[in-house]
Parts: sequence; C-alpha cells; structure tokens
Amino acid sequence: NEIPHNEKLLSLKYESLDYDNSENQLFLEEERRINHTAFRTVEIKRWVICAMIGILTGLVACFIDIVVENLAGLKYRVVKDNIDKFTEKGGLSFSLLLWATLNASVVMVGSVIVAFIEPVAAGSGIPQIKCYLNGVKIPHVVRLKTLVIKVCGVILSVVGGLAVGKEGPMIHSGAVIAAGISQGRSTSLKRDFKIFEYFRRDTEKRDFVSAGAAAGVSAAFGAPVGGVLFSLEEGASFWNQFLTWRIFFASMISTFTLNSVLSVYHGNAWDLSSPGLINFGRFDNEKMGYTIQEIPIFIFMGVVGGILGALFNALNYWLTMFRIRYIHRPCLQVVEAMLVAAVTATVGFVMIYCSRDCQPIQGSTVAYPLQLFCADGEYNSMATTFFNTPEKSVVNLFHDAPGSYNPMTLGMFTLMYFFLACWTYGLTVSAGVFIPSLLIGAAWGRLFGISLSYLTKGSIWADPGKYALMGAAAQLGGIVRMTLSLTVIMMEATGNVTYGFPIMLVLMTAKIVGDYFVEGLYDMHIQLQSVPFLHWEAPVTSHSLTAREVMSAPVTCLRRIERVGTVVDILSNTSSNHNGFPVVESNPGTTQVAGLRGLILRSQLIVLLKHKVFVERANLSLVQRRLKLKDFRDAYPRFPPIQSIHVSQDERECMIDLSEFMNPSPYTVPQVMARDPWAPQHPGGHGWVMGGGHGHPQGPRQVPAGQGRPGGALAGTDVMGGGSAQRRETHPGPSEPGTPFSRRQGEDWDSLCRHRGAWSTGTAVLPRLSRPLLPSHVYCLLLSPFPLLLWGVRTHPWLH
Repeated sequence: NEIPHNEKLLSLKYESLDYDNSENQLFLEEERRINHTAFRTVEIKRWVICAMIGILTGLVACFIDIVVENLAGLKYRVVKDNIDKFTEKGGLSFSLLLWATLNASVVMVGSVIVAFIEPVAAGSGIPQIKCYLNGVKIPHVVRLKTLVIKVCGVILSVVGGLAVGKEGPMIHSGAVIAAGISQGRSTSLKRDFKIFEYFRRDTEKRDFVSAGAAAGVSAAFGAPVGGVLFSLEEGASFWNQFLTWRIFFASMISTFTLNSVLSVYHGNAWDLSSPGLINFGRFDNEKMGYTIQEIPIFIFMGVVGGILGALFNALNYWLTMFRIRYIHRPCLQVVEAMLVAAVTATVGFVMIYCSRDCQPIQGSTVAYPLQLFCADGEYNSMATTFFNTPEKSVVNLFHDAPGSYNPMTLGMFTLMYFFLACWTYGLTVSAGVFIPSLLIGAAWGRLFGISLSYLTKGSIWADPGKYALMGAAAQLGGIVRMTLSLTVIMMEATGNVTYGFPIMLVLMTAKIVGDYFVEGLYDMHIQLQSVPFLHWEAPVTSHSLTAREVMSAPVTCLRRIERVGTVVDILSNTSSNHNGFPVVESNPGTTQVAGLRGLILRSQLIVLLKHKVFVERANLSLVQRRLKLKDFRDAYPRFPPIQSIHVSQDERECMIDLSEFMNPSPYTVPQVMARDPWAPQHPGGHGWVMGGGHGHPQGPRQVPAGQGRPGGALAGTDVMGGGSAQRRETHPGPSEPGTPFSRRQGEDWDSLCRHRGAWSTGTAVLPRLSRPLLPSHVYCLLLSPFPLLLWGVRTHPWLH
C-alpha cells in the first residue's frame, strides 16, 4: 500500500540546533578577555565534566543491573516454584496465567510512564541521539525527566520478560547525563549551581553529549574503545583530536566505575571482574582457532545475517507504519505493550511445555532449571533460553558445552524469538535491540555450528560456541549496520582478539547484503519519525543543481536599526516561524537595500526584547542597555516564547540596534554555485543565497534576487530534496531557517564541509524500501558461497 502523503513529509515540529558560534561583538569581547590561565581553566573544566559523565553513567548502569537482577530473579523464582508445584498436581494453566499476568503487569507500568509522562523515552533512544548530534533539536530528548523515565522504563521492560535488552538505552542515558552535567544546572528542577556557565551553548553541549553516548556504550559492554568508535561511526557529526581524548577518558571512567561497583556488589572487590552490563565470558583459545578454509563459512554466515537483518527491518518497518496509523493513542499503546508481554510469556511457556529436550543438571550453569516432564536430575534446555534474562541466555549459548541443546530446540527458538523481537521493537516502552539481535544470531549460529560438527564428524574446530559468536555478530550487524565500532565492541566484550578478522568479515558482509535490500533499523526509524536527518553525502543525482534551484525564497529580513513592533510582529508570525533573520542596511533617503550585514537569531531577539534593549525613536543618539553573553546563556536552552513577553504600544515604537548582537559574517553562497560545494556535509544551520535588488524601506522585506543581497535561504530540507529529477521552477515561501551555512570569503570548501552544515525544517519525500525484500536473483547470492563452503570442509586439515 502507498504511504499516506502526510507520513512522507518531514515534520515541522523539529528545529535546528545552533552549531555555529555567533561571532558578534559580545562574543569577540569575551574571547579577547580570555588569557592563557583562563583558557587552561576552561580545558580543566572540560576534563572534569567528562570524568563526572563517566562516573554517573557507570553508577546509573550499576543501578539498572542490580535492580534488574534482583527483580527478575524474584519473578523467575516465583514462577519456577509455581510450575514445579503444578507439574506434580496438574493444572499448569495456572502457572501460565501467573507468568503472563506478572509480565503484563510489570510492562503495563513501564509503558504507562513512557506513554503518558515522557514519550521520547520510548525505544533505545539511539535514533534520537543520532539526530541530536546531527543538529536536530528533538523535544525533551536530553531532559532529566527523560532520564528518570528511561531508567525506570528499561528496568520494567527487562523484568517484564519482553524480548529487549538494557544495553541500548544506556547510550541515551549517558547522553542525557552529559547534557545535564555540562550545563551546571537543572532547568527541570529550576536549580542553577552557577558552574560551567561557559558551556551553555549548543556547540559545547554537543561534544559532551558525544562523550555521554560513548560512556553509555562503554558501561553497557565494558568496551571503552568501542564506545569511542560508536560515537564516531554512529553519532558525532563534528570530530577532532582533542574531542577524541576526552571521549575516551569518559568511556574509560565509565567502565571502571561500573566494574568497581559491581565487583564490590558481587563480593569480588579486588578482581574487577564485571567490566560491563553484559560480559560474554572467555572463549577457549584452543577451540577458537580458525584457518583460511573457514573464511567462506564466515562469509556465508554474514550473508545469512544480512538477509535475516533485512527481513527483520522490513517487517518492523511495516509494523511501525501500522502503529503510526492506528495505535497512536497512549491508552492503545499501553494495551499493545501488555498484549506483547502476555504473548511472549505464553509463547515461552508453550515452547518449554512442548519441548522434550532434557539435559543433565550436573555440571550445568543454569540459574533457574525447570524439570517439568524430564527425569530426576535433568532440566528442560528450552527453559534456559526463554526462562531467563536475554543477557544470560546469550552467554549460555556462547559457552554451554556441545550437546547442551537439541537442534530442534534452537531452530524453534530462533523462529519464535525473531518474530517476538521484531514485534517488540517499536513498542511504547524503554528498550534496546542489541541483546535480542545477539540472542537470535547466537541461536542460529549455534545451530549452524552443530550442523558443521555433524558434517565433519565432531571436528574440534567446529565448536558451536564459536559459531554462536559469529552468528550473533552477523545478526546484529544485519539489523543495525554497524561495522567498525561493533567489531571492537565484540572483541572487548569477549576479551578475545583472535577473532577480530572473522568478526570484521562477518559484519562487513552482513552490512553489504543488508544495505542491498533496506536501510539499517536506526535510519529507518529516523525516517519514520519524520526527522529531517542530514546524511553525509548529497544525492548522487544532484551534481548539476545550483543553489538558485533549491533555495527557499523570498526571505524575511530585518534592518540593522529596526522598530520594536516590527520585530515582535515577525517573531509572532506563526506562518513562517523563522529561527534566523538576515540583517540588511537601508541606504539613507532611498528605498534601496544596501545588502547583507549579518544574521540575528530568534533566540537572540527574544532575549533582547525580554531585557528591553531598545531606545525611543526620538532619542536614537542614546546608548541602549548593554547586555553580556551571560544574559543569553542564562536563558539557554529554554528561551521563552514571544507570547510571554509583554511589549506596550509605546515600546513598539522604540528602535532596537542589532549591530553588536548580530553575527556580522554569516555563511553565504552565490546563486549559481553548483551542488558539490554548497551541499552541506554536517549539520548546524542553513545558508543565505546571495542576490540583491530593491526592497521596501519599512518593516520586514522580501528581498528579491540581485547582486550582493540575500535572495533566498538554503535550508537542509532544500538540499535533501534537491536530488529529484524535477527541478524547482518557482520558489515557495520562506523556509524555517536555523543557523547560517555557506562560505566565508577565503575559506576553502574542504574546511567548510568538515565543520559546517545545513539544517531547517520543511518537507521532503521519504524513500521506500530500497529493494524488494527477496528478488529472484538473490538466490545466486545465497548459493554463491556453497562451492567455497564445500571446498573449505573437504580440504580442512583436521578432517584428514
């Protein structure tokens, strides 16, 4: 079915973040006052903030882990005792009802707090943090209330037995912690600690949020290097060497804090044996060896992981579309979450009940062994996968001895859990997809290893645990399409460098195959949320487009000395809702506009009006009230709406001088410039396309094109829609500008593309799935590894 038109459009509720310092007179005066000592103090504060981010992120991770362990353990003990009781007496339907009721009740609480209190806390939060670092202002995404709901929600989701993990939400939690600490105050609690005031701007906050996201990954997996690479690969749009050091420092402190606290909690204070929320454990190096003949096997597993990942994403795409259309009311979202929780418990119970896969308890590490209809001294192996937290189930699949699982058990579990995880992701609960993906991949990977062991008559190299690890990497890579960071995360989480190359091979293959069919899960949900996300590369079909063909025109401008009533009317105009305005100069005694003089932001104008920074028209020679940058930082980030500022009729006739507050050097591009230079590679604003001409001398003007005057706004969505075959013949009304993007005189384009970007809101068509899910010729791709696979098996030295 065709997607409705309103679901293809980029939402107008999103605004851009200001990732460009406004180099006005106030900013330059402050910079001149900063000497070497002050600069050193600022740098020390940056390192202190990163250390605090790491410590608090680690402590939050400890809290989540300890609470989940105790609540989940209590739930499974209660259900296990009930099942054991009714197995002897009969009436196991009561055990099923108890399990489903417990799950649904816990998940109901977790869903209610998300749906009714803070909806942005739903999901893993990774797409939202990617958008924030990309330059999009997602409402409430880094607020304290969001952190509280995220932490409580993920605890309830995991304890409620959903097919979710607690690792993904740690990235969002770390980002919120970083955003709060770096500002030295809490706007939610209305507490200002009068510290870190220098960092109260989007550019500084962005860097700390990158560190927080990395610290979240480090705490989740015990992977500080993987956290840095995740922030680089998936998050940060701005990067430099000094930022790398600070992010690595925050990641290191995070995993050390988590390791120290959990080691003390588990009674091993000096061992430091808990580096992350999930510890994959050590693999036997003798069994973990590999030869070149196994490389085709790993490639084949990557292909399978890519196809299954694409299928997962495609199913979740249409399921999310259904939710957007029909399950958009909070009460319905809560009911759906409860239904999924009850169905998950029911499926798990039925699978355990029907399974006759009995294994000896002696020597096993099962936490909650269920006997059911097995003989004394045996347990049901299906229960080790369903009747456990997903993290422990993954570790069991990695390290349980060969023969611990029947192939039918693994096959049925893979099939059921695949669809349960797909159904669960996108619910209005706080949950991640990392661990479910690893669990699905570990199950079919272990099944693949068992099959190889059978074909090779029990060769030592065909270890099921080894292929469970490869399958887990392939499945996760096929869903989220991470390569570099995920390789290092898997290596750090397992403590094994030996399998670095096979993991790289599996992940690259899974990404290539998955990208052929459909986008990664996070990018897909960014599109489904109608967020104007700016990718690294412009559309390949837009090379010949010029700025004139994609810009939004005409543009509403302000004069350097403007009437207060005019400013209020412009800011109150909800039809355009600009966030930035070109400042122009009118030649005295004429109606001619002299040209662009600078850029003033909506937030700056709000602060000027709030502090009554204007003078009467008859006394223009008087000096208007002086402000400091502190006045603007104190209002950041929740600038008051224009409706809350009272301006009397007499004040409307006063004049306001924008000279010292405007940015005198906004980025501009000529109208005839082709796409490659002006297409922004990073977020942070929009550009003014230079033209000129004549405008009306009073009030806001729509400045037409000509030499030296602003002729249009080059917004991010203009660029995003610029790759279509049909070019614009006429320009629409003003877009919603953010901060300026284009080139200063003398600045090279390589430097510009590394550090500047374009953002605004507007409309652009979202792409559909990139390929049919399984075209006929894909069987060639599926069959191609088989000759290599057979050759590897036949020529392997251990088989002779």
